[in-house]
Amino acid sequence: MTANAFGGGESAVVITEGAVPDDDSLMPSLENLELPLAPPGTMGPPEEYNWLREHAPVTKLSVPAEFNATIWYVTSYNDVKSLLADSRLIRPTINEWPKIENQPEDIGTPLVTMMEFNGPQAIALRRVVAEAFSAKTIQAYRPRMRAKADEMLADLAKRGQPGDIVRDYTEPFPLWVMCDLVGIPFDDRDHYLPLADAALGAMQTWEQGRNSTKELYRYIRSIIEKKSRRPADDILSRVVHEWKKGTIDEEAVTAFGLSMLVAGYRTTTMFLGNSLLLLLSTPSRYAMLRDERHRLPGAVEELLRFIPVLNGIVVLLATEDIEYNGKVIRSGDAVLPVIAAGNRDESVFPGADELDLCRVDNPHLVFGRGAHNCIAAVLARTEMAVGIEALLDRFPNLRLTDGRPATWDDSAPAKSPITLFVDW
Repeated sequence: MTANAFGGGESAVVITEGAVPDDDSLMPSLENLELPLAPPGTMGPPEEYNWLREHAPVTKLSVPAEFNATIWYVTSYNDVKSLLADSRLIRPTINEWPKIENQPEDIGTPLVTMMEFNGPQAIALRRVVAEAFSAKTIQAYRPRMRAKADEMLADLAKRGQPGDIVRDYTEPFPLWVMCDLVGIPFDDRDHYLPLADAALGAMQTWEQGRNSTKELYRYIRSIIEKKSRRPADDILSRVVHEWKKGTIDEEAVTAFGLSMLVAGYRTTTMFLGNSLLLLLSTPSRYAMLRDERHRLPGAVEELLRFIPVLNGIVVLLATEDIEYNGKVIRSGDAVLPVIAAGNRDESVFPGADELDLCRVDNPHLVFGRGAHNCIAAVLARTEMAVGIEALLDRFPNLRLTDGRPATWDDSAPAKSPITLFVDW
């Protein structure tokens, strides 16, 4: 879910329950608060999180009149953790929710990824791909991943200083890994990346959303057909093989392919870009990881916890009435368990608003819980570790370029630098 996932234009989402803080100076705009966003020019998190966790951890949002939705915003660790795993809450597709007044009845083909895919076929699909994303498989793949990282950094060095590490590394590296493992052509990225961004984009119209989804389906179906005729040594070919055997159905194959196109790399690019900005903004952090490599796995977990990429992008719909913490969530209500807010909960993470690369106890919620937890968690962790490790080796004195601050898209709730210039 992106910045205007509750609709485009001037419509605003406001918090109305418990809207006035004890000290107005702490949250002067809370009474008429739009969906919390990170301050301009930063990765965030939104400044409202701490107050909401203390005063209104489960609170109803007021939505514009044209919306046919009740939305609950959840910010405490325990509540986020519990609701993410609640089987009475399911993920809607981006085509189907939210429903807006005067919305065309024909919403087009719903964009169903593994996150929205439910039932026996969803379980069967996860079983089919589990080995491909296992720790053993990803560990065996790691040298190939590292070789590609080294190649991209060598190309960056050849282009000379300063280099835009987002354009030339943190964006293409996770995408290449996904393509290489799954079997989606990296060379087709100029075609499917704009479609995926449009399908998830904040400012799209319903017509643009329908067209983007339709074209994504058309593209992934063409790739599946090619794998069916000429299988290769990749995950999608194996998934297609299981379909032909009758283990899973065609809808499951399509859901897997769409998951990889839409979400199989994007969050990793954002985490990696934000990680480098945090490490380089305080050079001692980068130096510590360079000189004390044994700290890298723990540092990756702390970066995943600390970086607020998953800000409100998880939307769940109640399938029945749920009594929760004195609230009644009605069937059809939307629940937003805000992972980035839960990961900053001081009751679970002492010094939660501080980046502690030596943190030991780190039960963060980045990869979700329950039936729709991220099946590629090991891959994401490995990409982060390999991506940072390759930089530490190639550019031990990497630093931000003076006078070239990072640039941002401030319209989105989940942000990473659009450009990040470095010298070495």
